[in-house]
Amino acid sequence: MNDLLILALLVVLVIAGSALCSGVEAALLTVNPVRVHELAARSKPVRGARRLEQLRQRLGRTLSVLVIANNGFNIFGSLMLGGYAAIVFKRQGIEGVALPLFSVGLTVLVILLGEILPKALGSRLALPVALASAPALAIVARLMLPLVLLLERLLPAITAENEISTDEEEIRLLARLGSQKGQIEADEAAMIAKVFQLNDLTARDLMTPRVAAPTLDGATSLEKLREDLLANNAEWWVVLGEEVDEVLGVAGRERLLAALLQGEGNRTAASLSEPVDYVPEMIRADRLLTGFRRNSSGVRVVVDEFGGFVGVIGAEAVLAVLAGWWRRPQPAGEGIRP
Repeated sequence: MNDLLILALLVVLVIAGSALCSGVEAALLTVNPVRVHELAARSKPVRGARRLEQLRQRLGRTLSVLVIANNGFNIFGSLMLGGYAAIVFKRQGIEGVALPLFSVGLTVLVILLGEILPKALGSRLALPVALASAPALAIVARLMLPLVLLLERLLPAITAENEISTDEEEIRLLARLGSQKGQIEADEAAMIAKVFQLNDLTARDLMTPRVAAPTLDGATSLEKLREDLLANNAEWWVVLGEEVDEVLGVAGRERLLAALLQGEGNRTAASLSEPVDYVPEMIRADRLLTGFRRNSSGVRVVVDEFGGFVGVIGAEAVLAVLAGWWRRPQPAGEGIRP
């Protein structure tokens, strides 16, 4: 075979090997770890997803393998090509001019086709490239394990494991960026931010205070309470006993009015009340929402640390935060200028 053809094939081999290592390295560094975890956690995981997740967990070790292979092509391969090219050009009698041109051309090709272009493609096609290369990369990593273990003893920093983690601020930022890029709706991004606000609010912040809560005397008949029921369109009423802070239950407005229409005006509010659920005033709104998700009927009676009745709260008060309707009450006098 012609020496020049062999030299050209070796150049293609070196550049292809360098390009492959560079592209896979860029894909591994760019691929979304959350997306990889989701693909690997499926009941039928995507091919290569679990292997890719394992490689990303020991990213330092995986990158060490790729860097060794890439520099093997770039440095050792280039040196070998230079030596072989000198022999070939000497046989052809053109070593004086051809060898410098070959060196410059090989350097440009390695930079453009072995580094820049494959890394750009690897970053753009990160997920498919990473998934496709994961099985082969795992085999190479296993073959090079003794060398990598030696490097880990010399450089302990590469032994650290990568764990998927995030925080509220990062999720807010991602939602805001997604909204700006048009990937998610603006109202969806706003609602995501409101979800995290629930952790900062308590039942005391959202409840209807006792002084404003609709209450009924449990011993009074519906006929005597008719005017109050018709004047106030509250959905739920707190039924009180004779003692201070004695809550007998809660009664729905529809049930009370239905009893009046059916001629049961002599019945007391207590007889039509339902058992009450109590919540402490310092319970966080996110936990409160979880409780309403399990049982969305009725309202919750909010009590203080001594068990005293301080207010009522319904699911709509928590949902108003998510919808953006709730506004934190301003302290008395705030915003008033002299």
